[in-house]
Amino acid sequence: MRANLVQVLWEKGETAIGGWLTIPSGVSSEIMAHQGWDALTIDMQHGLVDASEMVSMLTAISTTDVTPFVRVPWLEPGIIMKVLDAGSYGVICPMINTREDAERFVSYCRYAPQGTRSFGPGRAVLYAGNDYAMQANKTIISLAMIETQKALDNLEGILSVEGLDAVFVGPSDLGLSLGYAPGNHEEPVLLEAIETILKKAKSYGKRAGIYTLTPEYAKRMIKLGFDYVVISSDARMLTLQAKKILEDLRKEN
Repeated sequence: MRANLVQVLWEKGETAIGGWLTIPSGVSSEIMAHQGWDALTIDMQHGLVDASEMVSMLTAISTTDVTPFVRVPWLEPGIIMKVLDAGSYGVICPMINTREDAERFVSYCRYAPQGTRSFGPGRAVLYAGNDYAMQANKTIISLAMIETQKALDNLEGILSVEGLDAVFVGPSDLGLSLGYAPGNHEEPVLLEAIETILKKAKSYGKRAGIYTLTPEYAKRMIKLGFDYVVISSDARMLTLQAKKILEDLRKEN
């Protein structure tokens, strides 16, 4: 089975650097994949991506060695199994708030006897190899998003779930839950919560990831000890770069 390169990096004690795809396009996904990310996450929650577009994006990513992840819209078995059957090597699930949520999430990502995933891997076999069914349970990465006060209150229960590989911090929703505007990631209470999540994850032998908006913030999170750091998104990068180019041009006229 094709290796999960994020797992390979983690085994070497290195941080995986991830990109984020919100534009429903195989072409833009292929362009992003050829830039050298360790992993790319297709966002089906807040991006404009549907199931058929997700498949073309996964296909585009597979022209490279970049590991494909998908953030699913919600904790729902049908879509989780669909993205795995399409060839995603990691599932990021939003709003995991309790131990029971985490148990259900892990179960949907694993074949029996470890879980309740239904068999029918489809494109995943083309991507991963003919031994997919025997290797998938230990190759697929499950990442539970921690992004509410309720999740913080139940953090140890979530982290104690056997088979959960990692938690993933959503700073904007976490900030909202703590009473702050989204995008303001410098609030001391939020920073304290982020560090708590990281430390607790490590104490339970789990990996920890986080979404960031800038390279500077991402570097801070890497130094802090996060195992998986996502920077911005395709749409945000396109917007910022286009705006910068136009501003530079108009300064000269």
